[in-house]
Amino acid sequence: MPIVELQNIRKVYDTKVAVEGLTLAIEPGTMFGLLGPNGSGKTSSIRMMIGMTVPDSGTVRLFDKPFARTSLNRVGYLPEERGLYKKMKVLDQLVFLGQLHGLDEATARKRSLAWCERMEISEAIAKKTEELSKGMQQKIQFIAALLHEPDLIIMDEPFSGLDPVNATLLMDTLVALRGEGKAILFSTHRMDQVEKLCDAIALISRGKLLLSGGMREIKSRYPRNRVQVVFTGDDSFLRHSGVAEAKNYSGIAEIKLHDEAAAQQILAEAVERGTHINRFEVMEPTLEEIFIENVRASFGDAEAGGRVDA
Repeated sequence: MPIVELQNIRKVYDTKVAVEGLTLAIEPGTMFGLLGPNGSGKTSSIRMMIGMTVPDSGTVRLFDKPFARTSLNRVGYLPEERGLYKKMKVLDQLVFLGQLHGLDEATARKRSLAWCERMEISEAIAKKTEELSKGMQQKIQFIAALLHEPDLIIMDEPFSGLDPVNATLLMDTLVALRGEGKAILFSTHRMDQVEKLCDAIALISRGKLLLSGGMREIKSRYPRNRVQVVFTGDDSFLRHSGVAEAKNYSGIAEIKLHDEAAAQQILAEAVERGTHINRFEVMEPTLEEIFIENVRASFGDAEAGGRVDA
């Protein structure tokens, strides 16, 4: 039974089509990545999912029922635009937000204290929000989205403003929640995080679905024509005829091959020329490469230009 099911939803603002015929489903115990360049319709899709806006056509189902406001009691939402009260103390704020989700004061306080300890911010509970760093505020809002123990957790750019240590703490927490059977939807610019965490993804561009499915199934559609080489010495093997593209980052080379079979030929040439190979790994394309390839195809290379964002 899907926790979330969107069927052919469409949303138009004035003359701009924000979402066009989007269909996807998210199962319990699944980490799901919703990806796309800026302006692709991700936020519009999330807003329709939780009733902030209504689709012009198509259907939204939560917990195997047509969308109803009462279902939101089982949803935790961390929006991209944060909204904390600057003058309010952390613990008071968390208790207040917990009460807005239907918790009594004692339960909200108990859970807030437990989550502050888990997220390593217990020392901040008596401080005002404005006294805290951006990363600390991010963790407070993360906690606020989880106090009522939702079954569906929606996080828009959850790692924004976090250093690597705290980003890892959040990732570990999300993995633990998935293990408890929670469905987690998140959007992020960090393709490496999506690749590491997500069981399934949907990539949208200009409001339309480009690809979707399980992470392993999607990656299996692409040839293993990437090679990463860690080496010292002669780099002339990077100019082998089998190399379609090569980037050398001070002894760490990323190679795209014309054909998978060329990998062994390139390795043999490197060894023959006396290059010391520390690692030679044939790989699938990264999610970032798949993302860029599909988005550029949807826009056309000239229109897509430099960097594309999730």
